[in-house]
Amino acid sequence: MSYDVPKIEGEEDPTFGNSTAGTGGYPLWEVFVRAQRGLSHVHAGSVHASDGEAATQAARDVYTRREEGVSIWVVRSSEIHATDPDDSGDWFDNPKIYRHPTFYEIPEEVGHM
Repeated sequence: MSYDVPKIEGEEDPTFGNSTAGTGGYPLWEVFVRAQRGLSHVHAGSVHASDGEAATQAARDVYTRREEGVSIWVVRSSEIHATDPDDSGDWFDNPKIYRHPTFYEIPEEVGHM
């Protein structure tokens, strides 16, 4: 996923090394923050940075200013691959009846279940 960064009229288009942002600017990084130990990382937003270290520092400054997190992951947006929501049937309609054993009869002595 990439987009054109808005520029002011007359502003020069910066180029930074081996950028992949499309306009020559810094690449886009997706930020995932874990709030506490034992919880999952959650997508917090995006930052533009030249490399992973700079992206981590920018993510820390933007998304954990009030000591909200214990861990940060940054991933280049160009490296994320996802399924198309319109094709969800092909990916998620896989009936596995053994995961929902509604066809079993529960003996009386078991009680409620």
